[in-house]
Amino acid sequence: MESDTAGGIRRFVPRRVVLLGGAGVLLGAAGCAGSGGGAGPAGRTPAGSAGAPTPGVSPGAAGAAVAGSPPASAPTAALPAVTPWVPGPGEVSPEVKLRAVQLVEALGTWPSGGEGAAAAGARAAALGLDPGLAAQAGPLLPAADRAALQVVYAQYGGLLADSASVMVVCRQWALGADGAVTAGGTTVDVRLDRAQPLWTVTGLRPAEPGPATPTPSAAARSVLTDTRIVLPPAAAADVAAGTVHDSVLRALLTLAQAHSFQVTVLRSGHPLDVFGTNRPSDHPQGRGVDIWQIDGHTVADPATDPALVDGFMRAAAAAGSYNVGGPRQLSGGATVNQFFSDRTHHDHVHAGFAE
Repeated sequence: MESDTAGGIRRFVPRRVVLLGGAGVLLGAAGCAGSGGGAGPAGRTPAGSAGAPTPGVSPGAAGAAVAGSPPASAPTAALPAVTPWVPGPGEVSPEVKLRAVQLVEALGTWPSGGEGAAAAGARAAALGLDPGLAAQAGPLLPAADRAALQVVYAQYGGLLADSASVMVVCRQWALGADGAVTAGGTTVDVRLDRAQPLWTVTGLRPAEPGPATPTPSAAARSVLTDTRIVLPPAAAADVAAGTVHDSVLRALLTLAQAHSFQVTVLRSGHPLDVFGTNRPSDHPQGRGVDIWQIDGHTVADPATDPALVDGFMRAAAAAGSYNVGGPRQLSGGATVNQFFSDRTHHDHVHAGFAE
């Protein structure tokens, strides 16, 4: 998200492992480790294989699949254990974020028999929301017998007195009829309006990263493999699709020389316009990045050293950003509006690039 005074999976590919006689044989290396996202189409993990760990998610138990004839009693596939997302310390208007997150969690997680738009609509209705929102859920409703969704973070795309955009970043695992678990995820731009007693959701706009390009730039390849740059599924897919400008990618690589950090959004999943205005956002043009965690510290957390976040903002400006936003208004800058701050940017650092 960027200043309104200056002037939002595809799925990540997890490791695919087939267990032969109890030994794992790695079939695909384009994977995601830790909480980072990789590039490419959705990955399918046979039941009983081990997926990459994700913060807030425990892999769960799984049985081994043996090559050849299936056992008389096949093991039950296990989806990762997920936990509800809870706003951390220092969040602005946490009830707004929580309302958006609870809908995404309800839509993207279901037990056996809970698949389909009708069942998803019923889960929305149980939250006191329009069941018709299920028709806008898109990638949150894969064809699967069961699914589990973990929210990574919820960041503001805009926060006004009576309306808001919350970008909900999530990972999802779906169990198909064939017993395979498919790992994926997306970023959903959730629109809300003030209402009583709770804010109400008026629309869902899931990310649409586009297909991967066969000829990614050198900067794109470096960003996708740099373990200090943690990309969620939609952002990783944006990089793989070649829709993020190299100016952004080079800046990320420069910042990663001194810091590790988690990206919220690059291009897809972000509002098309700066929220509350008709001015085009840098993000859909592939010229913006939002970062919610630096060196393991959440930007919104009041316990995070202000010098860490402020120094990161200045480093982003030095790396070429013309428009750097964050939780505090910084002095200086190459131009009058190079640094900015507002309620929307209390929870992240935004860096926009002119080209």
